[in-house]
Amino acid sequence: QVQLVESGGGLVQAGGSLRLSCAASGFTFSNYAMGWLRQAPGMEREFVASITWSGASTYYADSAKGRFTISRDNAKNTMYLQMNSLKPDDTAVYYCAAGQSAGWGTTRQEWRYWGQGTRVTVSS
Repeated sequence: QVQLVESGGGLVQAGGSLRLSCAASGFTFSNYAMGWLRQAPGMEREFVASITWSGASTYYADSAKGRFTISRDNAKNTMYLQMNSLKPDDTAVYYCAAGQSAGWGTTRQEWRYWGQGTRVTVSS
């Protein structure tokens, strides 16, 4: 049974940091690209960042560049998102996803497996 379990969300003040984790099980983690997408209230789910199966390459949405860092540890079947300099606009539910598409995963359709999400709230 495939499972992606996010953790690390919470309430933080603007300018603060959070580190999200995504623990994977039920599939061969190292064979999949991984990504983070987020959904703010009343908004469409949007791409944040992705990382290739090996971790050698990463890709970020413009909103995340320079502030967020995606990484993975294939030995632990875990992916991370380090978020610094957080802004109120970063408030959303953050979802972990796994897929094997040829692209960077900027659309929902490119992802095969999803976690349940972890909520991040950034206060001003």
